[in-house]
Amino acid sequence: MRNGIVLFTSDRGITPARLAKAAEDRGFDTIYVPEHTHIPVRRDALHPTGGEDLPDDRYLRTLDPWVSLATCAAVTERIGLSTAVALPVESDPITLAKTLATLDHLSGGRVTIGAGFGWNTDELTDHHVPAGKRRTVLKEYLEAMRALWTEEEAAYDGEFVSFGPSWAYPKPPQGRIPVIIGAGAGPKTFAWIAAHADGWMTTPTTSDVAANADKLRKAWADAGREGQPDVRILVAKRPDESDFADWMAAGPSELIWGVPDSDEDKVLAYLDKLAGRLGLA
Repeated sequence: MRNGIVLFTSDRGITPARLAKAAEDRGFDTIYVPEHTHIPVRRDALHPTGGEDLPDDRYLRTLDPWVSLATCAAVTERIGLSTAVALPVESDPITLAKTLATLDHLSGGRVTIGAGFGWNTDELTDHHVPAGKRRTVLKEYLEAMRALWTEEEAAYDGEFVSFGPSWAYPKPPQGRIPVIIGAGAGPKTFAWIAAHADGWMTTPTTSDVAANADKLRKAWADAGREGQPDVRILVAKRPDESDFADWMAAGPSELIWGVPDSDEDKVLAYLDKLAGRLGLA
């Protein structure tokens, strides 16, 4: 099982590139960063924790995820590059397909997309994404980008994305870029993942991970998908033995450990302790 780290990036504290290099040196497998293009001052959408207020001001200060991961790619050789989570529907799909394919090409095929549907519906509205259609929009974005990544002459005709036969290079080195959906557990989400994605990333509030992973696998099989969905667990608290037992029963490919958005010395000291507890190099 792999161990990843997630940094809630901001315009202060350790840079993503410095953390990625340090994490790679200590044996971690993937670095994840988040995405918010902006936060509307007037907001009706509740935070996923249920609160009207944001937990802190990092949401206002997040760095662009793909630029951040490009800087990480430039100073590392092995560590995977991903998001927890990105919001693809807040970008133009043709441009985003080019950005992702370029990052994957230049990094040697190290990119995985951790994508969300978008809890901040006010943010989505500013991007002209109807809140009630955000799952449909994401489905079309992924289908359109996959066409651009895999077909010699790609075209797509949907409700929210449409373009005629086109050439687009580079293509992802592995032939595809995996998509892991970060969202709350539930039959609607699991059916969506089984139809359109490669796996599931838990949220900070997810419980009963093993039982929910079994439900996802059933939805996967019911959809006629081969193999198994990729399950990644976002660690949002200091785990005890029962947490580990639940997680291991879920059969995850990776645990994703949060690191503080703080100055470099504090983050590296934290990373050393975490690597020691996990028995990494």
